[in-house]
Amino acid sequence: MIIISKRRALLAALSLAFAAPALADTKPMRLIVAFAPGGPVDSVARTLAEQLGKELGRTVVVDNRPGANGAIGALEVARAAPDGSTLWLTSVGAAAINPALYDKLPYDMTRDFAPVSVVVDNVELLAVNANDPAKDATDFIAAAKQRKEPTAMASSGIGSIPHLAIEQLIDATGVRLLHVPYKGAAPAITDLMGGQVAGFFGDVPGLLGHVRGGKLKALGIASAKRHPALPDVKTLDEQGIKGVDTVNWYALFAPAKTPPATIDALNRAVRAALTHATVRDKLLQTGAEPAPSTPQELAALLKRDTEKWARLIRAKNIKAE
Repeated sequence: MIIISKRRALLAALSLAFAAPALADTKPMRLIVAFAPGGPVDSVARTLAEQLGKELGRTVVVDNRPGANGAIGALEVARAAPDGSTLWLTSVGAAAINPALYDKLPYDMTRDFAPVSVVVDNVELLAVNANDPAKDATDFIAAAKQRKEPTAMASSGIGSIPHLAIEQLIDATGVRLLHVPYKGAAPAITDLMGGQVAGFFGDVPGLLGHVRGGKLKALGIASAKRHPALPDVKTLDEQGIKGVDTVNWYALFAPAKTPPATIDALNRAVRAALTHATVRDKLLQTGAEPAPSTPQELAALLKRDTEKWARLIRAKNIKAE
């Protein structure tokens, strides 16, 4: 009986060892956000963090490292131990646009990071002042073509997703537009409501409240499908404007050389967190669409968007400030 008991104990211990998750560490996990607190990426991070912690059985701490167009946060993660205790939540800009926008980057997405999962999709919405007579994007374009001077459109900065959406709209319609870059979306939206600029492409979460409050008018979605929070707003494609497809996705990356088993465990936890009713509903209420993926799907998305935005940036000779 003693021998049998010892054997059973050994088998039980081995079973627990092999069944133990790849993320057995109980120390807090850092979720690096390369933007200041209170912004859209930070908001998504904090919505995700609590449930992700529950899925992993450990505390997840949001660590804001803003600056240098995402490079400070990126380097913090690239230099971290590849043990699953540090993740980077980034928007598409730092991951897929910066490589073409800057001649030299201190990080390389392929060399320095391992994809974990897409977190949310934030599609771009074409919005105008509430008093604009345009009923949809085709009206807006038709009016712009009648003007002698180029129509002023704001963006959140040179090389930003809103800027690239403007360039796609120019190519798709032949309309003359004047790009007016701002330092962030907030001042651009303020001037749009004040009538200083005629239009703005922005992430749905940043514009949804203004549209629902009647301060801005939504003319079209720059995506392949309509947005669940704005089901009556047609896509630009539905309106006959082809080729304007911009999604400011947010995704999670781990340091390179993080073991595949750890990446898989992280991916399972992220997918479980994003499909949890509380997290999903909260994100959808803000206009962000939960979009969990496999690491392989994120890697493919990163490759496609890096190539797509590089072609446009080169063709337009866009240079970072």
